[in-house]
Amino acid sequence: MQLSDLFPSPGSRHKKKRVGRGPGSGWGKTAARGHKGQKSRSGGGFKPGFEGGQMPLVRRIPKRGFRNEFKRAWAIVNLRDLSRFPAETVVDEEILRQAGLVKGKADGVKLLGVGEITVPLTVKVQAVSAQARARVEAAGGRVEVG
Repeated sequence: MQLSDLFPSPGSRHKKKRVGRGPGSGWGKTAARGHKGQKSRSGGGFKPGFEGGQMPLVRRIPKRGFRNEFKRAWAIVNLRDLSRFPAETVVDEEILRQAGLVKGKADGVKLLGVGEITVPLTVKVQAVSAQARARVEAAGGRVEVG
């Protein structure tokens, strides 16, 4: 097959309707636009959200607060959740997802110090609290941030 052999399926392409070409065509004079008005003009029409001159809804409702578009959505994991892993395990996001501790879309995993940990683990996360780091290291483990 060559590029020159390609052609659209029969009936999938239609000729452009040529309006304004005289009364004999059936689409002459006003060219199917009706009479006068903004929508009949060249380049005329309404913007999305235009409400006929009434104050648009988006401008009528009160504005509150601020949304930081650069905010990171952390997947939170607590120390008590790590007690299910055997000693000397390397715990990263992939293992946490398999265990069901991290679900959905997240910008990274953050380890928090809620609960106790008794087994030594190597924890690879994107962020960690000071308390969580201290408790993991006290249990003989290691925290790698990155």
